[in-house]
Amino acid sequence: MIITVTLNSAIDKTLSVPNFRLGRRHRTVEQTTMPGGKGVNVARVLKALGQPVIATGFTGGATGTRIVDQLTQLSVLSDFVRIREESRTNTAVIDPTTGEQTEINERGPKVSAQEVELFVDKLLYLAKGASMCVFAGSLPREVDTDIYAGLIRELRRLGVTTVVDTDGDPLRRAVRAEPDVISPNVLEAEELVGHEFTDDPDEWAIATREMCELGAREALMTMGDGCFARMRPEDGETEPAIYRVRLASPALEPRATIGSGDAFLAGYVAARYTGRPAAECLAYGVACGAESTQHLGAGLIDRERVERLLAETVIERPEMPAEVS
Repeated sequence: MIITVTLNSAIDKTLSVPNFRLGRRHRTVEQTTMPGGKGVNVARVLKALGQPVIATGFTGGATGTRIVDQLTQLSVLSDFVRIREESRTNTAVIDPTTGEQTEINERGPKVSAQEVELFVDKLLYLAKGASMCVFAGSLPREVDTDIYAGLIRELRRLGVTTVVDTDGDPLRRAVRAEPDVISPNVLEAEELVGHEFTDDPDEWAIATREMCELGAREALMTMGDGCFARMRPEDGETEPAIYRVRLASPALEPRATIGSGDAFLAGYVAARYTGRPAAECLAYGVACGAESTQHLGAGLIDRERVERLLAETVIERPEMPAEVS
């Protein structure tokens, strides 16, 4: 079983609005409404890929009830802790004429210490029947930024593989707890290591090394056309494995990129759960992330088209630049 943790779950509304301009009145030409938050998006893709998954975290109020009901309709197992305050609603506006995206994310409910304690107990119970756990997304108000770090340490004692996709202080603290995998995008990785990157692949390799030196055992940095990753040494090797995985054909025109990083991570986790080699896991993640850009709404994929895109992935093994003494 795979667990996904979404502490700041939401209802995500995605609106397609041609020629969107601030201060004007508009009408949508298309829209979707679905349960969201990064971990929920990951769970939805994992279910679409045929993997056993259960989503947990916090939900509250009528919005929280709607999140759980819609997941049930999608046949996604869930076991959330009900909280007193209302779960958030996020809105994304996509202009199909320009490809521009505007996202407005509510900051979410306040969560009490007692509610956090109930969640920790629930997660540790669920973890007894799981082999992987994905911690994804932002934290609600009043939740300690150390929460991911503490849970990573607890799950390691239970032998559960931990995967983290968040940003800012929660990510910095989580990395110190030595999670098995982190999956930031370029901006999140720059914030984590404390400097910006150029387009030089050597800098990307150095960045993944720096992320691992901070505590992560493996680092996957998602990019517009794929990912750059530093993985643990493979069988018969003593040095970490470096990968650059991308689509051979960059001509896939994205319809919407919201949630593509979540789809990438779900693809990677699904492949890893089934025991595939590291390169295949990364390639599957890239194919899932790319296919998800063809849909309006996060965490939506077509499994058959993922398989077709998988044949177009390119896997490279660049050299790690020498460390400067």
